[in-house]
Amino acid sequence: MGLGTWQLGADWGDVREEDAIAVLDAAVEAGVTFFDTADVYGDGRSEQLIGRYLKERPDADVLVATKMGRRADQVPESYVLDNFRAWADRSRANLGTDVLDLVQLHCPPTSVYSSDEVFDALDTLVAEERIAAYGVSVETCAEALTAIARPGTASVQIILNAFRTKPLEAVLPAAAEAGVAVIARVPLASGLLAGRYTSETVFAADDHRTYNRHGEAFDQGETFSGVDFATGVEAAAEFSALAAADSTPARTALRWIIQQPGVTSVIPGARSPEQARANAAAAADPALPPHVLDAIADLYDRRVRTQVHHRW
Repeated sequence: MGLGTWQLGADWGDVREEDAIAVLDAAVEAGVTFFDTADVYGDGRSEQLIGRYLKERPDADVLVATKMGRRADQVPESYVLDNFRAWADRSRANLGTDVLDLVQLHCPPTSVYSSDEVFDALDTLVAEERIAAYGVSVETCAEALTAIARPGTASVQIILNAFRTKPLEAVLPAAAEAGVAVIARVPLASGLLAGRYTSETVFAADDHRTYNRHGEAFDQGETFSGVDFATGVEAAAEFSALAAADSTPARTALRWIIQQPGVTSVIPGARSPEQARANAAAAADPALPPHVLDAIADLYDRRVRTQVHHRW
């Protein structure tokens, strides 16, 4: 179980610095050893908070993955070595480290995944010891499969949850065959699978769940996994009923991902220490029984598949 830190930078409403540090600390104390961030989260704020925390906690054994590319114009011409160096150096400064553990291309234009020059440039960053390894964050399964075929790709980050199951078909088997890590993001479908929202729920104006429901700011699939909110709330109510009496819908959703063959890390976000601890606890939960897995698959087929399966 990892920790996603988009919410500590921006786009999920305001998070105070002391609260962000408390979330990081609670996650580490609960056994989390993987943080995922990006240079665009709060224009570097998320990276800076992580850097500050790890400087104050040198005993914390945490691998930090960041992302680059979304601060530039989203055209293939932006993805060149000089920019990679500048972006990596900025993240190194933000995180307070000489070598970045893992850098991921942050959902670039689709053609970037097929560019020999792009991956040669990433290999150069490794040779220059700016980064230890590189991966990609993708929107579609097709993009993931293209990246997995590259010999230098260490990881693929993709949306995977009970409302976005398509990666199970080809991406996870291909990654396992190639020895590529799979990082599952948006594991709770932007909170839908936690079962706390109703059709009357209102999010803050600066929360992407308000302003990106139809892909106005970035890919629609990043918000509620691409499911329209009304459908998502109704489907989430059905999902919540599948949680065991001693568990929660959120832990059930995380457990579903954890037990999928080929998943390396799941990166739910958390806005409070309590959420961070609860998410981490899912790693120790027992596997979901076959009848629950079958019910989740049926729910997806009935309520969600037609909205998302063909798109991503």
